[in-house]
Amino acid sequence: MDFFEALNAIWRTTGIVGFMQDGGIKAIIMIVVCLVLIYLAIAKNFEPLLLLPIGFGGILANIPFANIAAGTTHTVIGNEVITQYGGLLGQFFDIGLASGMFPVLIFMGVGAMTDFGPLIANPKTAILGAAAQFGIFLALLGALAMGPVGEGINSFFLLFGLEAGLDLSFGIGEAASIGIIGGADGPTAIFTTAALAPELLGPIAVAAYSYMALVPIIQPPIMKLLTTKEERMIKMEQLREVSQLEKIMFPLVVLALNIILLPSATPLLGSLMFGNLVKESGVAERLSKTLQNELINIVTIMLGLAVGSKLEATSFLEMRTIAIVILGLVAFSVGTASGVIMAKIMNKFSKDPINPLIGSAGVSAVPMAARVSNKVGQEENPQNFLLMHAMGPNVAGVIGSAVAAGLFLSLVGFLGS
Repeated sequence: MDFFEALNAIWRTTGIVGFMQDGGIKAIIMIVVCLVLIYLAIAKNFEPLLLLPIGFGGILANIPFANIAAGTTHTVIGNEVITQYGGLLGQFFDIGLASGMFPVLIFMGVGAMTDFGPLIANPKTAILGAAAQFGIFLALLGALAMGPVGEGINSFFLLFGLEAGLDLSFGIGEAASIGIIGGADGPTAIFTTAALAPELLGPIAVAAYSYMALVPIIQPPIMKLLTTKEERMIKMEQLREVSQLEKIMFPLVVLALNIILLPSATPLLGSLMFGNLVKESGVAERLSKTLQNELINIVTIMLGLAVGSKLEATSFLEMRTIAIVILGLVAFSVGTASGVIMAKIMNKFSKDPINPLIGSAGVSAVPMAARVSNKVGQEENPQNFLLMHAMGPNVAGVIGSAVAAGLFLSLVGFLGS
């Protein structure tokens, strides 16, 4: 090989040539999208712990020839299994997401960071957490209805002699996984999808974490549309003080109910309650701090990069993926709306006033959804402090989405048996 051939070989492996090949424009589009996510994280402070690694991982995944997002493959040749390990992000995805390990570890950390005191002090806010899960079930039905929609579009194009070739059909396991996006709970969505529809793990993980991070953009318009100024100004009574014994008993009681009624939700609920018990026990401070800091931070970095690796243009810019993202947005929006509406209904019958804004916190995006409820309330009345009141439905939403995941796992397992 002479000097010019060597230069030519180097030129053919540059990013410039890669972007000029088929799919290069799509890769550039996805890199721009990822830069927008990074901008939102840095300039707008929208869940930077999620959006920074997701956005950066997406950029890495779209670099030509890098193969950093490639997964591990196993090829059988004769009696020998040849393992070819993928790129760094691909291995994060295979080890942590596809196995369901990262969601369980995240739930342990979330449990150790969560104060269930507001829920214990005002148990009726659990109804708001349950109401906000309505979007999950609506999205499930919507996903099941997408098949006929795709067939209708194909038939329409055939009238003009064209073939759209759309396949928007989803099975019950895939529809259940899409529905979980409505809870705005990334770990639950990943855990459910890994069990029921692993082929959709990439787009569902991206959609779930994107909506978690964009709570401050998506929720306020819905909250303001469904409430009056007077309702948003409602001041709620201060919560009673919750004893340490109550806080210690809560995770044990929830786990007992989980064991009796819905064992399939144990991986998520059990992890959440373990982390909370470690925190509330007061005798394992080192473990509690590790769960709240080192463990959850390390897992968040790897999980975010792994999710970002699925923003690869070749797999993300497809009609089925776009349909999943749209269904997830509808589910999340409906979950927000149903929580607000339920709070308005409860306020009509409650002796103590309930600000409908806290109903939007029934989705599982902890604690961002509760902060948004507090922020919107203070825009109307700077002396209105709703954060602790909103934390009740917020943590109830975490439990609710885990229960919904357990129901789906049981249902799909029963239908498949």
